Amino acid sequence: MPRPRAFDERQVLERAREQFWATGYAGTRMDDIAQATGLGKGSLYGAFGDKGKLFHRVFGDWCTAVVEVAEERLAGGPDAEALARLSGYVHLMAENTASDTERRGCLLAKGAAELAQHDPTVAGRSAETMTALLTLLRTEISAAQRHGDIDSAADPERLAALLLTVVRGIEAVGKAGLDPETLRNIADTALAVLPMPEGQKHLATVRPARTDLVPSRPHDPPDSAS
Repeated sequence: MPRPRAFDERQVLERAREQFWATGYAGTRMDDIAQATGLGKGSLYGAFGDKGKLFHRVFGDWCTAVVEVAEERLAGGPDAEALARLSGYVHLMAENTASDTERRGCLLAKGAAELAQHDPTVAGRSAETMTALLTLLRTEISAAQRHGDIDSAADPERLAALLLTVVRGIEAVGKAGLDPETLRNIADTALAVLPMPEGQKHLATVRPARTDLVPSRPHDPPDSAS
């Protein structure tokens, strides 16, 4: 019968994630992970496998959390509220990036940029995550179209792709140094260009109260927002 692990797996994975997030995959050694987690390398190998397998676990957990955050905001509901849900999500992502004062960016983007070209697991998990986000956005856009808040003649797939590109692009340009208010303005503009009645454009660009926004790390619970 296997001996139970004498460590908190979640805590170890969080510390490993922080190390990968700070120094990247190539810049992280198992010695660094061991120091960050307080475990010996033998214990790490025994529990999680080599560095690549450990990163895949951390990266996969992060991708799952990214989608879960989107699902919290784009969870469906009355068609009459779909435009508000879209607006809330886009503004949430802009605010998350605006509050990332260390400019660490998203582990999904960093991991994909570093490894997707050569690592099929990272490439596949990244693509699955983008597809899931695209589906959530498209579903809400279709709901808003049914309610008359977005032009029914517009292609929901293309509009969803536009919003996804804006959301992910905000993270990239924020990491590059654009100021927080510019990031918030980008979110406003992306929503304003959606084909909708003039009265709805104002509603779509109303920014939520800061207390309604969650932090930039998708694993943190929403009530930890400052």
